[in-house]
Amino acid sequence: MMKLKTTHDANDDFSKKADKMDGKLFTHNLGYPRIGEQRELKKATEAYWNGKISRAELETTGRTLRAAHWAKQKAAGIDLIPCNDFSFYDQVLGLTCLVGNVPPRFEWDCEMVDLDTYFQIARGTGRPGCEHGCSTHGGTFASEMTKWFDTNYHYIVPELRLDTKFRLSSTKIFDELEEAQSLGINAKPVLIGPVTYLTLGKAQEDFDPHTLLDPLVAVYEEILRRLKVLGVEWVQLDEPVLAFDLSDRQLNALKTAYARLAKVGPKMMVATYFGPLRENLPHFLELPVAALHYDAVRGAEDLDRLFTRFPEHKILSLGVVDGRNIWKNDFDSSLAVLDRARKAVGEERLWIAPSCSLQHSPITLKNEPGLDPEFRSWLAFADEKLAEVVALSALTPEALEENRAALASRNQSPRIHDPKVKTRLAAVQNADFERSAPFAQRRKLQREKLKLPSFPTTTIGSFPQTAEIRTARAKWKRGEMQPAAYEAFIKGAIRECVAFQDSIGIDLPVHGEFERNDMVEYFGEQLSGFAFTKNGWVQSYGTRYVKPPILFGDVSRPHPMTVHWSEFAQTLTERPMKGMLTGPVTILQWSFVRDDQPRSETAWQIALAIRDEVIDLEKAGIAAIQIDEPALREGLPLRHADWEHYLDWAVKAFRLCACGVCDDTQIHTHMCYSEFNDIITAIAALDADVITIETSRSNMELLDAFVDFAYPNEIGPGVWDIHSPRVPGVEEMENLLRKAKAVIPPENLWVNPDCGLKTRGWEEVKPALRNMAQAACNLRV
Repeated sequence: MMKLKTTHDANDDFSKKADKMDGKLFTHNLGYPRIGEQRELKKATEAYWNGKISRAELETTGRTLRAAHWAKQKAAGIDLIPCNDFSFYDQVLGLTCLVGNVPPRFEWDCEMVDLDTYFQIARGTGRPGCEHGCSTHGGTFASEMTKWFDTNYHYIVPELRLDTKFRLSSTKIFDELEEAQSLGINAKPVLIGPVTYLTLGKAQEDFDPHTLLDPLVAVYEEILRRLKVLGVEWVQLDEPVLAFDLSDRQLNALKTAYARLAKVGPKMMVATYFGPLRENLPHFLELPVAALHYDAVRGAEDLDRLFTRFPEHKILSLGVVDGRNIWKNDFDSSLAVLDRARKAVGEERLWIAPSCSLQHSPITLKNEPGLDPEFRSWLAFADEKLAEVVALSALTPEALEENRAALASRNQSPRIHDPKVKTRLAAVQNADFERSAPFAQRRKLQREKLKLPSFPTTTIGSFPQTAEIRTARAKWKRGEMQPAAYEAFIKGAIRECVAFQDSIGIDLPVHGEFERNDMVEYFGEQLSGFAFTKNGWVQSYGTRYVKPPILFGDVSRPHPMTVHWSEFAQTLTERPMKGMLTGPVTILQWSFVRDDQPRSETAWQIALAIRDEVIDLEKAGIAAIQIDEPALREGLPLRHADWEHYLDWAVKAFRLCACGVCDDTQIHTHMCYSEFNDIITAIAALDADVITIETSRSNMELLDAFVDFAYPNEIGPGVWDIHSPRVPGVEEMENLLRKAKAVIPPENLWVNPDCGLKTRGWEEVKPALRNMAQAACNLRV
């Protein structure tokens, strides 16, 4: 147990530190959440999409939010405040529009990119007046979307071609700068760096995207010159790609780009974050810029080398406050790092900041009055992180003592540790990770039991969460709707959903998940070791916001979580019902996770809890159970050298929760928006009987990994991109299936959408699923 120091002890320690740190450090921020404390951006954007407000009204909402966010940071005491970190959808898409890289299929007129074109790239488009935006009515598909490094944020992937022409095509960065300046904000424009942009882009032809560096950098030069004219002193260019394994070509691109950019515009800071730089550190330090920002949280292993080798005359910005988790900063630990940095570079050349943009954090604890006061004292959201940065810049004895007390409270709290959970985990044996028979034998038993046709159809699990359903859930949670009435309401929704699936011939139906608020939050609410917020929203993509649970303690399952609903749904149909669960790695990845034990240990605790649910579903007569793991790849470390350790415990976590069933119970899993080639052996090692994946946006390209590897089990390549407001026609889906059939044995193929249907409306879901079922029938002929 940590001993809580007395006021006298704390003041003595502080006095010793103060001798070394007697001045205020310069503070800045890398980015702030744009969504609004009450999700104002989501509400306004969706209202615009639905024709309920005008573009001018949406833009007014944006200006109001930006002004409020800048004012907050200024009031907190941040010396240099970011601008151009705001986005109506995605910051990478914003850069795509800024440099004029609009995909040709959107028939852009090569003038300034307007807001509608911006949204079309993200969401796809249909012919004006077409209710469904379907391709048969002149629509086109959206650009691909994938995870931003190892976060749960998705970005719109830039499309790069040999004939790509870059040109300055948006005034957003300049307009928002002038807004900030007019409000008296010391603003620092933020841009994703050119090498990160090209690295994250996707070549549409067989060529190296880095050959486009020169014309892209020319646009950056134009931007920087104009920013200088507008009076900008500092500009921030983010190059998180430095945390990757980089080729010589990429390293040369960094050197070339910044040799040019350093000659124009304002003073420049290059920021990197999300991991250590290792062999890339010398290249980072050699960049000819005025300041370098380093993530001291996730890159702690490089700090000794960073301090020893940091060049003279450059400013070092240290990100000592974690921008990606929600635990209160350990001031003693941060002060020790800052003390070492001050010795290395001096006070005048040392700045302090969060580790990365705060867009990955909830906004403020002030909107969480329902949290237990002690538990609340352990946390820091975006606004509190800004306060921590400012506090660390000139720490007082009182702030240090308060910080120590909060950390001691957390370390000593009995709510964190459960001896029964630890004992059970310690007793896990190798046999717990294995099915009793190989897939070939299991498949025979499952086909006899399930009696499914060729090209069986299913969905990924969730069906539309209508306003009526959300309202009923909210009333039930507030006590305004009696539990019996709420259960009857949900059962009614399930009854209609199952009847619809039966009517169109879905072979393996689901119950629709109407009782669930979120695929992780729902389970966390029923597991021990989790806490929840009321307004702790973070952006996942576009207007899709999530409230990650706070995983603070040992995990167990006090009671069944889904059995009641799946068992009821099975009584409504003669077809086999598929039970729906979220896997342990995804629950881990999509939560704010405790930092006092290895993530692998936490994942296996979750796996044992899910294992109990899987076994209970089987006992209740559910013959197929889907355990979703869309975040498996997301959890990969950024460096290949670290992959083997992660994949070993992540795959075992899945197998631990899935391998307690009989051989004739069919285990499904789902993954979306992943590049599978480099982890295909790990995916096969999951040994799921059926895997469903996203493939429609990539026109079945993602299926290549499963072909080259000769994936042995069954697979459902998605034929409907549910993230785009389009209804694909029968012919479009059938063509995708024929592509899949050409490379995957037909007996191994399933037919399904790319992802769950929670965010879509019934007016899209019904025709799209009818088309999907018909496409499957056509292939059976």
